[in-house]
Amino acid sequence: MSKIFLDISYLGTAYQGYQVQGDAPTVQKKINEATKALFGMDCDVVGCSRTDSGVHANQFCATVTEKGKGYLNTRVPTQKIASALNFYLPSDISVNNAKLVDDSFHPRYDVKCKEYIYVIWNGKERDPFVFDRSWHYPKHISNEALENMNAAAKKLIGTKDFSSYMASNSTVQSTVRTIFDASLERDGNIIRFRISGDGFLYNMVRIIVGTLINVAEEKLSVEDIDKITEARDRRLAGITAPPQGLYLNKVVY
Repeated sequence: MSKIFLDISYLGTAYQGYQVQGDAPTVQKKINEATKALFGMDCDVVGCSRTDSGVHANQFCATVTEKGKGYLNTRVPTQKIASALNFYLPSDISVNNAKLVDDSFHPRYDVKCKEYIYVIWNGKERDPFVFDRSWHYPKHISNEALENMNAAAKKLIGTKDFSSYMASNSTVQSTVRTIFDASLERDGNIIRFRISGDGFLYNMVRIIVGTLINVAEEKLSVEDIDKITEARDRRLAGITAPPQGLYLNKVVY
C-alpha cells in the first residue's frame, strides 16, 4: 500500500486551470478520468499547485490514492503506470514518470522550491508558433530596458510581504514568501523571466511581470520596486500579465 507520485507536463490552453471546477475542462478532471480508467476505481489526485486557466506546466507533481483512503492498491507495475495513463490522457497532458512515495508525503506541503518561467514574445508581429504559449508584447524592449528589468527583479529576492503582487480578491493566512532568484534573459525575440521561491501568491508571477514591463516602459524606476513592495498595496504594482506566457517549470522536494 502506497501513494503513486506522478511527474506531469501539460499545455494549459484548453483548460480552465488545474483544479476541478464542476463540468469545466480542467487538467485534474482529465487525470481523474485516466486514473479511474487505469486502476478501476475513483481516485484522489492531489496536485502541487493550482495553476490558472491557460497556464502551462513543464513540471507538475501530483499523488494518486484510492478515493477516501491514503493509499492505492494496484497490480499495475510502477514502471508501466506513466505509459498506461498516457493511453487514457489527451495529447496535451503527459505523465513523464511515476513512482511510489511514502504515505506521509504531500505534493503541495512538502515542496521546498517552485520555479516559474514567463515567456514574452517581443517581435513586432505575432508568431503563430508561440501563440497561446507566450505574451505578445510588440514594443521593442531594448538591452538597456532589459538591464533595468533585471535590476528591478533582483530587488524582489529575499523574504518579504508580497501583498502588492497578489490578486486583490485573494485571501491567505500569510502573504510572506521567500524568493530565491529572479532574472530575465533574451533569446532572439523571446524574453524569459525566471523566478524561484518557496511559494507564490495568487497571480503573483504575472503581476510581477506586468510591473517589470512598467520598468521597461519607464513608467516605474528600479528604485520604485522597493517602495511598491513595502507599501503592500496592489494598486501600485503593474497589470496582471496574461496567463498564456506562464509555465510552472520545476518543483523541488
